[in-house]
Amino acid sequence: MAQLSDDCFAFGGPMMSVDEAVGLIATRVTPVVDIETVTLARADGRILAHEILAPLPLPPFTNSAVDGYAVASRDLPQHKEQTFPVTGRVQAGSSASAPLKPGQAMRIFTGAPMPEGADTVFMQEDVRVEGDKVVLPAGLKPGANVRPAGEDIASGFAALQAGQRLRPQDVALAAAFGLTQLDVTRRIRVAVFSTGNELASPGEARAAVQLFDSNRFMLMAMLSRLGCEVSDLGIIRDDRASLSRALQEVAGGHDLILTTGGVSTGEEDHVKASVESVGRLVLWRMAIKPGRPVAMGIIGGTPFIGLPGNPVASFVTFVHVVRPTILALSGARPEPLRPMPVRAAFSYKKKISRREYVRVSLRKGADGALEAVKFPREGAGLLSSLADTDGLVELGEDITQVSPGQTVGFLSYASLIN
Repeated sequence: MAQLSDDCFAFGGPMMSVDEAVGLIATRVTPVVDIETVTLARADGRILAHEILAPLPLPPFTNSAVDGYAVASRDLPQHKEQTFPVTGRVQAGSSASAPLKPGQAMRIFTGAPMPEGADTVFMQEDVRVEGDKVVLPAGLKPGANVRPAGEDIASGFAALQAGQRLRPQDVALAAAFGLTQLDVTRRIRVAVFSTGNELASPGEARAAVQLFDSNRFMLMAMLSRLGCEVSDLGIIRDDRASLSRALQEVAGGHDLILTTGGVSTGEEDHVKASVESVGRLVLWRMAIKPGRPVAMGIIGGTPFIGLPGNPVASFVTFVHVVRPTILALSGARPEPLRPMPVRAAFSYKKKISRREYVRVSLRKGADGALEAVKFPREGAGLLSSLADTDGLVELGEDITQVSPGQTVGFLSYASLIN
């Protein structure tokens, strides 16, 4: 399990900016050290444990980039077309039967190794075939349409970095090197539960004054997309003793404990007191909307994060607190969020010194530019505002007002939950 010192989340200060919070998480969380080996078929999304140096160049041999005719650059027609005898044929996966002699051309196909003596290829669309001869036009540059060995990646180059979250294209690169397995850090184990007497799990009987628990399933889905092993602990009722017992029981077998609800300061919000009874908690308030109340602490060396109960606030704070924590625990390199510039099609006012996230859908304007259209209703409890939009517009701490036509930063949900 990840073992953290009691002061790892002791950030201090009454209210933290989002950037401060993300930066401190990255520097104060200690990654797990367990490593496992997986096949390439199971490597997507995993965190690479060791740097991989290219064991061979890519491509491993000089080859033709097109279907055409290979010649020596010394024979290239300079001022007018020229006829060459075709003396051989080279297909991908085979080699030329003999070297190319001066004044000759050889039929070659994409990916086939260049015959000895040839260094340039004419595309078949640019030539004229006349029996066993080919007429080549003037003006082609030496080396055209040829992929030299190592043109893509040189042997010994650091092609994949430790801490890299592997994507399909990274897996393809490993396969191109002939690798069959990769060393990755083991999956982060996260225990998840919701708190509150007002909740019922889907499939259970719901009292008239209860809501079906949606946050827990949203958080578990987001954790799964980050490659975590998730333990679903269900719903813990608003009882301090039950909360304390549940927290203590799961701490030893998990790398992170994640809860939703009960982190405010109301009389029935028991998370703070429960964590303090079995560990240490620093109530962390972020200058963020929706969000703000986020509880963080340590229980038996295992980090604890308590998110707000409103679904939109839970979603937004997951992105900025839980996601970087998971990446840090797994030894992954930081993955900063990069908003895409779009044009605002809405007006908005906000407080200074607080970062806010506006739920929007994208559309094409009359001039073809992308515009962000604000969801018509406010409220951190509106699940439809997440389901029926494309992402969030990020409004930085210095912004106090948005007007139609203004350029704003857009974060797609795809970028936030993968």
